[in-house]
Amino acid sequence: MIHTALTPVFIGLRTSLHVLVATLTALVAVRAIVLGLDTAVVIVALSVLLLATYALGGTVARLGRSGRKGHAWAWLVALCAEWLALVWLIPDAAYLVFPLFFLLLHVLPPLWGSVGVLAATSLAIVALGLHTGFTAGGVIGPLVGAAVAIVIARGYHALAREAAEREALMTELVATRSQLAATEHEAGVLAERARLAREIHDTVAQGLSSIQLLLHAAERAAPDAAGVEHIRLARETAGANLADTRRFIRELAPPALIEQGMGPALRRLADGQWLSEGLEVRVLVADALVLPMHIQTALLRIAQGAMANVLQHADAHTATISIELDSERVRLTVADDGRGFDTTAVATSTALGTSDSFGLTATRERVDQLGGVLTITSRPGGGTTLTVDLVVED
Repeated sequence: MIHTALTPVFIGLRTSLHVLVATLTALVAVRAIVLGLDTAVVIVALSVLLLATYALGGTVARLGRSGRKGHAWAWLVALCAEWLALVWLIPDAAYLVFPLFFLLLHVLPPLWGSVGVLAATSLAIVALGLHTGFTAGGVIGPLVGAAVAIVIARGYHALAREAAEREALMTELVATRSQLAATEHEAGVLAERARLAREIHDTVAQGLSSIQLLLHAAERAAPDAAGVEHIRLARETAGANLADTRRFIRELAPPALIEQGMGPALRRLADGQWLSEGLEVRVLVADALVLPMHIQTALLRIAQGAMANVLQHADAHTATISIELDSERVRLTVADDGRGFDTTAVATSTALGTSDSFGLTATRERVDQLGGVLTITSRPGGGTTLTVDLVVED
């Protein structure tokens, strides 16, 4: 059984059905003894057999869930046959038709279940009529019971479907939450690595580069001065430390950039992750793109963030990622043919702090940290183009 908030309801309904079957069967056996019927022994034996057969229902249900539907049908046929034998011997057994309704509707497909209920109702009416005569109560009672059983069974099946759907949704939510937590953790680690690489580049690497240039200038200004050997050694030491620092920066960058470069890294995502989401992505980036590693890392993250927004919100069929480089600046452009949006409304909601465009806000903050310019061009139904301009500095 699926454990949900509705589980107590299902348990209560099934327990009530078990109690009803046991009570009515016991009542039939007791009535046969009290009335002193000649067939009392046979009725009691049949009652015990019916209860034993009913008790096998749990095992039959497990077999049915494993794909052995024939066992459930055979069990139901045996139960109905025993009930018919009891009805033939004593009219009180006709009341067992009410729990039998629920079994028929539960085990059989909807159409056959309704047919089975109508057949059982007809048999109960005929049995009561043959034993006690046909009366309005003897006809209306089973018909009303059948109608109520069908309504309750339909409600039970609806609740069961809802419970199964909720369970599937909860399972999916738990899996998505775990995946999201892992993704956020990975993104946090990568963001921290990128931040450290950027800080090292902007402080230690730039400082060592300046020291090396100054020492080189001092060495050239007085090549024969006393202590020039010390200046040369200091310059070489600064150069070696600068090389080590740049190596640290490369190691802190995303592995895909180190192993493949910007162009291949984006193409791999376009042919794998983004294509699997039903989006065709064109990548117009040179394979041998020469950029500082912290700039490449920033552009890769910005492109990934922009594509995440395209996948989640744009409902686009195609998108294009391009990177243009000149001597001083680099431009990243991400364009899609999606639904677009009102840039004025988004800008207003962002200024008021009511926007939920966290990806766009993160992209803007990253561009601002690098001293770049972010431009977004879009209109409803006209697609979106995101452009990032950065100054190239080693």
